[in-house]
Amino acid sequence: MATITLGVTGSIAAYKACELTRLLVQAGHQVRVVMTESAARFVAPLTFLTLSRNKVYTEMFEEPSEWMPGHIALASADLLVIAPCTANVIAKLAHGLADDLLTATALASKAPLLVVPAMNTAMWEHPATQANVALLQSRQAKFVDADTGDLACGTSGKGRMAEPSAICKAISSMLSS
Repeated sequence: MATITLGVTGSIAAYKACELTRLLVQAGHQVRVVMTESAARFVAPLTFLTLSRNKVYTEMFEEPSEWMPGHIALASADLLVIAPCTANVIAKLAHGLADDLLTATALASKAPLLVVPAMNTAMWEHPATQANVALLQSRQAKFVDADTGDLACGTSGKGRMAEPSAICKAISSMLSS
């Protein structure tokens, strides 16, 4: 099966990335998780270590266990999935910023990119976010569209992270093409 680098960003939806990891491992994929500092405030790296059965990467300047820098080693994957992906990380990806391990990995990666947004409706609908999404799509990045429903902020609207089963379908489709 495939080697998937899964980026997890700082959103309450990070808990759904746990189920996504479990489903991908069940399907036989090798999953390497890269978490932003903010993501680790929502879900502990130990959770992803247990579910993926692999080391979880959180630090940009951690001493590598092999000669290759971490972001370069993580960049070599069959697919890079960022779920959940915040408006902040979408903006960083669109503009080539690489100020943490996840965005440096994304910038170094030649693997297909699948972005799974998760944010408040106003953030999702903001013209800057929509322009960043369009820019990434013009570079062949694929998106699993945000769902509509109740949001953690107490409102309802578009911005919920898609369900892990829907993300798995998108991953299967990308890997088979």
